[in-house]
Amino acid sequence: MQIALCNEVLQPLSFAQQCALAAALGYDGLEVAPFTLAPNPLDLTDAQAREYARVASDHGLAITGLHWLLVAPAGLSIVCADAALRARTVDAMCRMVELCAAMGGRYLVHGSPKQRSVPPGESRGAALERARECLARAAGAAQRCGVTYCIEPLAPVDTDLFNTVSEAARLVDDIGSPAFRTMIDCCAAGQAEAEPVAALIARWWPTGRLAHVQINDPNHRGPGQGEMAFAPILAALQSVGYGGVLAVEPFDYVPDGPGCAARAIGYLRGLLEASER
Repeated sequence: MQIALCNEVLQPLSFAQQCALAAALGYDGLEVAPFTLAPNPLDLTDAQAREYARVASDHGLAITGLHWLLVAPAGLSIVCADAALRARTVDAMCRMVELCAAMGGRYLVHGSPKQRSVPPGESRGAALERARECLARAAGAAQRCGVTYCIEPLAPVDTDLFNTVSEAARLVDDIGSPAFRTMIDCCAAGQAEAEPVAALIARWWPTGRLAHVQINDPNHRGPGQGEMAFAPILAALQSVGYGGVLAVEPFDYVPDGPGCAARAIGYLRGLLEASER
């Protein structure tokens, strides 16, 4: 398993500074939020994307994937009734796929809760169908580019669409693309799921529907800074042969971004080393 850091944790450092610090702390890569690279990430060229990959590589890191895809530009939605706005959103999603591939990333995590929440006064069924159509288009782009597009189950406090792995897995089945999967965010799972994260991994990983894991505590801090026990989660991942990325994604940086990143990597490396003894 590789351990990546979600790069927004290290803002406002420059990307090169983020890479230098992440490498010094012992991370294998960065999972990049596109809005950290440009006010409008759609303005990024393929050449610029490849340059970010080169900067990361020069520091011994990989750009493992992208997340927080629809933060910028503002106003996007995969569920609104406005067909023209949905078309612009799909174009943005497909461009994110291309940028991910240009950066050498392997996956994209579609969280973006505000951009998928059912608009007031509209039916959940209509919103779900619109979301399915948009995500199917993104899946097609991902398949063409050789990356995996993951819908992220998020807690009901954040969005009212796709809250559990089970709901997301049904969407995976409906879309039926080899490039479309779901994933586990430990923070969200700890709030929304009826069973522990380790049990979710044991139950869902063998089905082939999961492709990625984000590591964080339900209190929004880094692993080891809350009540969630991560040793059973890592053991479950090892037992199913997970060889992907553990992406550290805290939201509440205690004591600060660099300090939170340092504590998380030390905690996870310690658990992994203990499990190998």
